[in-house]
Amino acid sequence: MASELGTEFAEAMAAKDFQRCGGLLASDVDFRGLTPNRLWEASSPSQVVNEILGRWLEESDHIDELLDVTTGSVSDREHVSYRMRGHNDDGPFVVEQQAYFTENEGRIDWIRVLCSGFRPAP
Repeated sequence: MASELGTEFAEAMAAKDFQRCGGLLASDVDFRGLTPNRLWEASSPSQVVNEILGRWLEESDHIDELLDVTTGSVSDREHVSYRMRGHNDDGPFVVEQQAYFTENEGRIDWIRVLCSGFRPAP
């Protein structure tokens, strides 16, 4: 179940379906994210959706393809890695995120996300 949850989160991110991402989170989620220039924190799905995800992937950022999704576990934590290809006004890019999370009653209740940032696509 947990690896499916990680895959669903990756697919929702690639679709920029932030409401679906929020629906995968527990009401008291402990969310931390690290992007190249900032640390992000949130404690509710609405905070994650409204204050973080839409800033990570802005309206002008178009995701063309979910290139890869890998899931696994590290002891009592689940892991999902996903890479996306897209484009925006700066040109084509690739971006990868690594997430470690725990699941409780079918929802992510603790998650740490590390983002590569948008890298120029070859």
